[in-house]
Amino acid sequence: GRAPGASVDAAARPREVAEETPSWGPALCPSRAAYRMQDFNTLATVGTGMFGRVYPVKKKTAKHFFALKVMSIHDVIRLKQEQHVHIERSVLKEVIHPFLIRLFWKWLMEYVPGGELFSYPRNRGHFSSAKGLFYSAEITCAIELKPLQELKPENILLDRDSHIKLMDFGFAKKLYLAPEVIQSEGHGRAVDWWALGILIFDMLSGFPPFKILAGKIDFPRHLDFCVKDLIKKLLVVDRTRRLGNMKNRAKDVKRHRWFSSVDWEAVPQRKLKPPIVPKIDTAAAMPQKDLEIFKNF
Repeated sequence: GRAPGASVDAAARPREVAEETPSWGPALCPSRAAYRMQDFNTLATVGTGMFGRVYPVKKKTAKHFFALKVMSIHDVIRLKQEQHVHIERSVLKEVIHPFLIRLFWKWLMEYVPGGELFSYPRNRGHFSSAKGLFYSAEITCAIELKPLQELKPENILLDRDSHIKLMDFGFAKKLYLAPEVIQSEGHGRAVDWWALGILIFDMLSGFPPFKILAGKIDFPRHLDFCVKDLIKKLLVVDRTRRLGNMKNRAKDVKRHRWFSSVDWEAVPQRKLKPPIVPKIDTAAAMPQKDLEIFKNF
């Protein structure tokens, strides 16, 4: 069968689809906006993936930028990626969530100009504890509200306000996969908590942990006891004993000592001030450095 919205022809066919404006964050388009391909200017072709391309586009009648993903049905089928395409689009279509990339129409998605979250610690060695805490809290809320199962650094972007936006729910790196996934034992939301443990370690250390399946974690000396305790409890190989996957689910993670200073009601409402301020170019033409972001879509 065909993946919905996956071909150039399908994406280019004029069709109006009504969308509601989310209650959180700035409205990207008027409420009940209708989209047609002729309403947009394509600014460039940026990056060619395994079976598609992403175009940064701008609405002709407004200043808003969007990301438009265009895929070849032939290549999707040839590479046996129909399920991947369906999963990603169904997640984006069905869930309006403050920490997920928003899908407006077919594969027309919101533009997130802050780049990859992990480009910041990579450039500076590693995050401070305060920065790691802030973004770990947002990721935790994202996991609590929607099972992701595909968490990896490249999928965590920053919007213009420096809050996280998660994208691409079809592939995950083996390095971030829970042991039950690698060993084909079946899996559920527990894999997200495992990935969170890897991500926290990576953010605060500057590199992912090694020898996890052997039950050994070598922590850098600068990590404090509380965060090491949290990471250990998230990286329990037995998923029935993994923090976040027991009786109280996400509440167990949120109640951990490392998160004791977090206002959990404010996090999903995006009320907390992000510790990173990305440089956003508001010029009419999207700058080359921003175009680079689209290579990961």
